[in-house]
Amino acid sequence: MTLKFKKLNNTIIKCKKCPRLIKFSKIISVKKRKHNISEVYWGKPVTGFGDINAKLMIIGLAPAAHGGTRTGRAFTGDKSGDFLFSCLYKTGISNLPTSTHIKDGLKIYSTYITNILKCVPPGDKPLKVELDNCSNYFNNEIQNLKKLKVIITLGKIAFDNCIKFYKRNFKIHQKFIFKHGARYKLPDGKFLIPCYHPSPRNVNTKVIDSKKMINLLKIAKKII
Repeated sequence: MTLKFKKLNNTIIKCKKCPRLIKFSKIISVKKRKHNISEVYWGKPVTGFGDINAKLMIIGLAPAAHGGTRTGRAFTGDKSGDFLFSCLYKTGISNLPTSTHIKDGLKIYSTYITNILKCVPPGDKPLKVELDNCSNYFNNEIQNLKKLKVIITLGKIAFDNCIKFYKRNFKIHQKFIFKHGARYKLPDGKFLIPCYHPSPRNVNTKVIDSKKMINLLKIAKKII
């Protein structure tokens, strides 16, 4: 059964299925980064956000330790978010080129942003059981977005777990390989576009740059 967004998000915030992740989030919220020492950290699972009538869904791996885990919103207050929202702004998907805090006035148009995992994992390495525990929340998000046409997955783990959702719900014989900018037509008519994750490491080593990301977002907008 599909949980509607308000109920779903309340369920996500209260979730305690993964003791390792809950403990780690609490540790981060107490042992704050020096730069954010005076702030009160969110310290709980982080829901997706955006337009519930979205035609585009952008999926990352997990909230950042001092980004979403601190601010309470995905891709907000961290370097990956800085890069992502600069590109979203340049393609007319967001009204601001930054995503700094939950009350910054940010709006995203016909887009929903979320993570496969709703809590930050130690070392950015989730366990299989943790991904499995969170999969039902992701399933509900996809099913709630009735007008969804394009899914962009940021990084291979997000890509692989999106494919798992479709393999559970449809008979699929097609082979899916993670390749930046590839386009796969899914059995329900949606398009899946894999994208390198805009992590500081990938940006600094030029695995992904603004031009690559903007081109990919423009392709998604043309499909929509």
